[in-house]
Amino acid sequence: MKNRMTNLTTISRLFTRRAALWSSALAVCACVVSPSVWAQSYPNRPIKLIAPYPAGGGVDAVARLIGERLATRLGQPIVVDNKPGAAATIGGDALAKSAPDGYTLMVGSITDYAIAPHMHKSLAFDMRKDFAPIVEMGYGTVILVVSADFPPRNVKELIALAKSKPGELSFASSGIGGLQHLNGEMFKQMAGVDLVHVPYKGTTQLLPDLLAGRVPMAIDSLPAHLPHIKSGKVRVLAVASATRAATLPDVPTMAEAGLPGYESATNYTLFAPAGTPKDILALLNKETNAVLQMPDVREKLQAQGIVITGGTIESVERRIPRELDKWTKVVKGSQLKFD
Repeated sequence: MKNRMTNLTTISRLFTRRAALWSSALAVCACVVSPSVWAQSYPNRPIKLIAPYPAGGGVDAVARLIGERLATRLGQPIVVDNKPGAAATIGGDALAKSAPDGYTLMVGSITDYAIAPHMHKSLAFDMRKDFAPIVEMGYGTVILVVSADFPPRNVKELIALAKSKPGELSFASSGIGGLQHLNGEMFKQMAGVDLVHVPYKGTTQLLPDLLAGRVPMAIDSLPAHLPHIKSGKVRVLAVASATRAATLPDVPTMAEAGLPGYESATNYTLFAPAGTPKDILALLNKETNAVLQMPDVREKLQAQGIVITGGTIESVERRIPRELDKWTKVVKGSQLKFD
């Protein structure tokens, strides 16, 4: 009887140990497969898409167009959340602090976030560490636009006027440290002129003053200015791309207009927070590329002067260090005061 009880106790202990081992093994397996299982069920609720500029501007327009089509393909609503200010760094900070679960995305600019570290010493995020690029959707035409009543009719006349009135002419931008600001600084450096920078929170905020002639010029992205170009309320002296824009075929490039080497473009890239599961990033890359191939999407983007790119996650990752290097040189060549 005593031997039988001993055997039963031994068997019980063996079962207990085996159960514990199986429990541990299952827990390990669950950890290993959970990201894939998570991705397979993604998305199962609405997605927030941050636009780090005000409603009505180019980034907002792209975010709403892509968001609407992507929502249909993913089967969940995508809500655009405008977070303007501080040259897109408020929106960028919001993305960096979001959960890496695929439910917060952002349409941002590699260029803006390549410039930001130089302009904001207290910047709480780093594009290279805190953002997961998904796909570069395209790049937009940058224009040198002036008020209708501004006397210069071309870039050479503008440079001549600025040289005759150092520190008297101003240019508008969508905020300190953003692409439009650095476009102006690069123009000042290359043209050898002294212009006063007037920052706003976004293109929609600077437009009233540009249209009224209170600020005479801006080197800004094309989309928000198109209606006013067509109505004659503003004029375009040059485009900043390497070749003429299909939307404005009669407008010369900066190089053709007398400033060789000047080149700039806006950028529209879809980002997620760093740490987002790779399966989710791959799905978003695939579906966004599909959206970019839709005829109506291509037509609408091209009408705004946007050249559609698309491509892999790896291709957009390779672009980041190139942009960082380019704008570091512009910042170092200026005498900007950092915060």
